[in-house]
Amino acid sequence: MAEGFTLLLSGMLLCGLLLHMVSQHSVDKPSKKPNFIIILADDIGWGDLDANQPEEKANNTPYLNLMALQGLRLTDFHSPASTCSPSRAAILTGRYGLRNGVTHNFAVGSVAGLPLSEVTLPQLLQKAGYYTAMIGKWHLGHNGPYGPTKRGFDYYLGIPYSNDMGCTDVPGYNLPQCFPCDSSGPQVIRLKRSVHGGCYSKVGLPLIENSSIVEQPLDLWTLTEQYKSAALRIIHSAREREQPYFLYIALAHMHVPLAPLLPPDSPSITHHPHDRRVYTASLREMDSLVGAVKSASDDTDKDNTLIWFTGDNGPWEQKCQYAGSVGPFKGKWQGSRGGGSAKRTTWEGGHRVPTVAYWPGVILENTTSPALLSGMDIFPTFLSLAGITPPSDRRYDGIDATNILLHGEQTGREFLFHPNSGAAGKFGDLQSVRTGKYKAFYITGAAEACGGATGSQQLHDPPLIFDLERDEAEETPLEVGTPEYQAAAARIARRREELLWDIATDKSVSAADYTTDESAAPCCDPTQAVCRCRMLG
Repeated sequence: MAEGFTLLLSGMLLCGLLLHMVSQHSVDKPSKKPNFIIILADDIGWGDLDANQPEEKANNTPYLNLMALQGLRLTDFHSPASTCSPSRAAILTGRYGLRNGVTHNFAVGSVAGLPLSEVTLPQLLQKAGYYTAMIGKWHLGHNGPYGPTKRGFDYYLGIPYSNDMGCTDVPGYNLPQCFPCDSSGPQVIRLKRSVHGGCYSKVGLPLIENSSIVEQPLDLWTLTEQYKSAALRIIHSAREREQPYFLYIALAHMHVPLAPLLPPDSPSITHHPHDRRVYTASLREMDSLVGAVKSASDDTDKDNTLIWFTGDNGPWEQKCQYAGSVGPFKGKWQGSRGGGSAKRTTWEGGHRVPTVAYWPGVILENTTSPALLSGMDIFPTFLSLAGITPPSDRRYDGIDATNILLHGEQTGREFLFHPNSGAAGKFGDLQSVRTGKYKAFYITGAAEACGGATGSQQLHDPPLIFDLERDEAEETPLEVGTPEYQAAAARIARRREELLWDIATDKSVSAADYTTDESAAPCCDPTQAVCRCRMLG
């Protein structure tokens, strides 16, 4: 009898210990609707996050490092595209550009934007009782019904597109260096004629609040503080609203022109391709903003707020010293043949981005996940955590990553497709495919590297296939005749055909209108040069 009792007691203790161990690696979904904060950096490199490259012993992102230490670092996370508009559209809809219609960037003069047939994450959260706010770069249409406050956001403050798509009075650092809006005189005019493309002179860069221009051209050098003040105001007023909130912060960092406040004792900055001081200062400025947002969130509703930091695409390589670090993902196969292997391309440097998820008491501290995930997965994950069912009249490409965030699962997507975002081929085409450790390329080339080389467009039939576990630099593809190659190629081809057929038969596919018209450019006062006005106090 005593032996039986002892065995029973031992069994109960063992079960209790096992339950305790499981509880340390598994957290239930929250009982009330959580707050969500997305911080989306622009043109940031995987290697820009110190925590991704501890061997470098840099100290450029201390606040993000702390967030990673207190949360989850996702090391195999990818932007849905490798340029601005397609990536942002996919994040907010959970769908590839071939479905949501946004396959390349919208322009200053775009008359439309993200198709109105698309349902966005903020629209669904807003409908479920969330207060929704956005700060920063929109780049999904700025006219009429295409602006952020018409697509689900209660409040908006930011730039309608990239921060290089308009002139400013005191330009930031860029390559080529652009000129001020109202410059005049023969010397400046002569120089303007000699500068090659990439600089806008006709329209000042606008700052928009809700649907009104409040400053044009805006001041790049105070933009970070304006964004920070708006973010902190929204977070601190959350308690007064007594409703959950969704805050989407789409930073100007690390997109050129860079406009960091350099230390007063800094020597003059030159445009030497190896001078990284401006980029480093910008990175630290971005990190400080992230730290301020985290601190405000921690002070208000720490245990009920998920902060998700990630990037819209990799570094803009052709900007040389003003571009970020891809870390070990150098795309050496392409580099050895000329041309870029970061932004706009489907090489790892173009879409593998630094990503941290932070939710005290819910996401385990100091954890790392190698799960293969995409920015498209934010859409279904947030909806799942909020208890919201997405509309059933359309097909989605994102997956729910709740179990990876909350329960420590290490397996993400079985397949991930990377679309052409402005390099070789047709916009939006799914030109490379990832499954497990293998990555296949059907087309390469035609993206500009630092120095101007683009590399020729090359079609690959059969595709190039790399083993990223052995070759993260994508230098040497597998030999076509090997059993390893044949097995991977057959599996990838089959899944690619299935997805393309699924998209071809999807009745919910949208088509974006990319028509442009000069009159569609945001203009505060058409009677003034570069539409100049200032409504801010």
